[in-house]
Amino acid sequence: MTGQLCWIPKFGGNGQLCLHLRTAPHQPWKLHTHFPELCVPDYPISRGTTGWATSQKLLQVGWTLIPTAQARKLVIDNSSAA
Repeated sequence: MTGQLCWIPKFGGNGQLCLHLRTAPHQPWKLHTHFPELCVPDYPISRGTTGWATSQKLLQVGWTLIPTAQARKLVIDNSSAA
């Protein structure tokens, strides 16, 4: 299975970027922890980035990294179209 990944601020969070995934371009972005079958444990680094180890794993198997600005634009465009 391949899909897309992106670093987006966690909804309701303090602005820290967290890994979000989707398995198809028409699906909404979801926090990577909603995909336990794809996640690997984060590195034991103080204040490390949530999802970094998972992002490395997914990129190695062919997932596509979407720029944060592009993902935000898609979220805004989709919400205003509804």
